Order: sequence, then structure tokens, then C-alpha cells
Amino acid sequence: MKLKKLEHVGVVVHDLEAAKAFFIALGLELEGEASLTGDTVDRLTGLKGVRTDIAVLRPPDGHGGVELIKYRTPERWEGDSRAPMNTPGIRHFVFSVEDIEDALEHLRPHGGTLVGELVRYEDSYRLCYVRGPEGIVVELAEELVRREA
Repeated sequence: MKLKKLEHVGVVVHDLEAAKAFFIALGLELEGEASLTGDTVDRLTGLKGVRTDIAVLRPPDGHGGVELIKYRTPERWEGDSRAPMNTPGIRHFVFSVEDIEDALEHLRPHGGTLVGELVRYEDSYRLCYVRGPEGIVVELAEELVRREA
């Protein structure tokens, strides 16, 4: 087997518009939207009577992406949108940014709040976790430029 690439990460949301706005504020670009239903979708998900709306967003470099999925049917169970960072499962994904404070300012009007603090990791990065709509957590990483004397 040979793995080719990570295509995208799927995130199930209740409020598709709020989640889209959050990721667009972060700098992702909307690639497309669609509504999905039918036998193929039912068989793929293992659910009956699936009706979804999706939005696919890509980072500026075009590699990878985020697929936001709103299930209209069937009824869904509620997760814990405030689960702590040590809860098993996918907790966050990381985006590299040029200016971490600027990124935070762009995300705040879209529900972005710091989980902990903005920290400096040795001489390599400034890092923080940001919780957005639906409890989605992204880590922002600003690489520090090393200057040789």
C-alpha cells in the first residue's frame, strides 16, 4: 500500500454558516458546497435517510482541507462541544499562520476564544489553541524567524 495524501478532514456541525465563517476568517477558501442524499450516501455512512449539506474549504496552498458537514437527517446525538483537550478522539488540527495575534483578532468575531494561553515554545514557535463554533478547536502556530548574528 502507498498512501498518496491527506485529502481533507471532515467535521460534523450544527451551524454550517457559523463554522464556514470561522474557517474563512482563518484564511481558508470556500471550494464548493453541495447537498447530499440517496442510497449511495446511506450505504457510505451506514445510516438510513441521510440528508446533508456540506462545504469544502481549502487553505491557500491547496493542500488538504476541511469538509464541514451538517446532517439534516437522521436525528443526531449531542456531543460535548466543551470537551477538555485531554478527551480521547480528535481534539484539534493545526494551521500555520504568519501573525498569530492577527489570526486571533480575525477569529474572535466568529466565536474564536483562547482555550489556554498564547505561549512561546522554545525558540521555534508561538502557539495557542482556539475554540470556535461547535467546540471545534484549532491550534495556531507562528514559526519564529531565527536570525543569525
